[in-house]
Amino acid sequence: MVIQHLSSALHAPAVSLAYPMAKPGYGKRSAPGQQARTRDDFALLPTRERYVAGFVDHLPDGASMSVKQLAKQLPLYGQQAISTALKALSVAGHLRRVRCAVGAGDETRWVFRTFWSRTARDNEWWTTYLATETATQTAAPAPPPARAEGPAVAEQAPEPTPVPPQRTPPQAPDAEPTQTTGPSPAYLALARRGRNDHRLGLSAHDCTTLEPLAAQWLDRGVTTDYLTSTLTAGLPAQIDSPAGLLRRRLIDKLPPRLPATPSTPVGTPTPTPTHRLLVECTDCGRPGPPEALPDGLCHPCHTADSTGARPSPDATQIAAVKAHMANLRDLLRPV
Repeated sequence: MVIQHLSSALHAPAVSLAYPMAKPGYGKRSAPGQQARTRDDFALLPTRERYVAGFVDHLPDGASMSVKQLAKQLPLYGQQAISTALKALSVAGHLRRVRCAVGAGDETRWVFRTFWSRTARDNEWWTTYLATETATQTAAPAPPPARAEGPAVAEQAPEPTPVPPQRTPPQAPDAEPTQTTGPSPAYLALARRGRNDHRLGLSAHDCTTLEPLAAQWLDRGVTTDYLTSTLTAGLPAQIDSPAGLLRRRLIDKLPPRLPATPSTPVGTPTPTPTHRLLVECTDCGRPGPPEALPDGLCHPCHTADSTGARPSPDATQIAAVKAHMANLRDLLRPV
């Protein structure tokens, strides 16, 4: 005789085939060394956390881990409940949210990932594992350049047939030279200001006039993002002369010229930049090194989770929020 044992815990729904995947580099990442999946997984967790954990555990690597997407697939709970459950799973040692810089130079961007472990891990294990991930990404070689498709077996290319040089016909003296280069980075940085902020709309003549001043910034080693943030920081609500304002800032805030670094000898390998993983607080999203966020929570959220009360903001934070909201209202006011 077969006796059926009913569990009070909810069974996580099956993963839909249409569950959205995150962008390349984002989403779920499975931690190594997990135990085999059993029916008693997450048995010590509360009902809601066990329900969410069972669903996340069956998601493939690269699946979207946003609260909004999880709430769409788990109709029993809303986004606030899913967020609270993920926080509890982080404290229990099943997940860590991280961000990592990928790329180099001006092409650096941040990607956000969620590392998942069916087997609960302590803080020391997570800190060691994320440090290993940092070292792995730093030592990873750059992907080889794309090659054109061809036969599987490389054949020796035939020697090119020499072509006799051809004489180029002389160009007419009044003909204008063909422009082969596009606008400079300094010109583009100025031209895009008007599209991103209508208060800084510049004409083509203004961009051409200010281009040499902006080029001096780039020649001193700053990036276009640094140039843009300096030009747009603390703008007034109304600007009568955008070109005059930017000209004044380009002249007054010109960064110092740093001494040239000694050149690297030929043949010396260029050191790979260290892209360290930063753990995000599962509750508020504040980033920090793994050792500074025990249980995946920052210090204020960890304190609030321990005491059951969130600390109230101080007067400085309240004043900053009020000033920010007043500035937004001024920007939305019709001119």
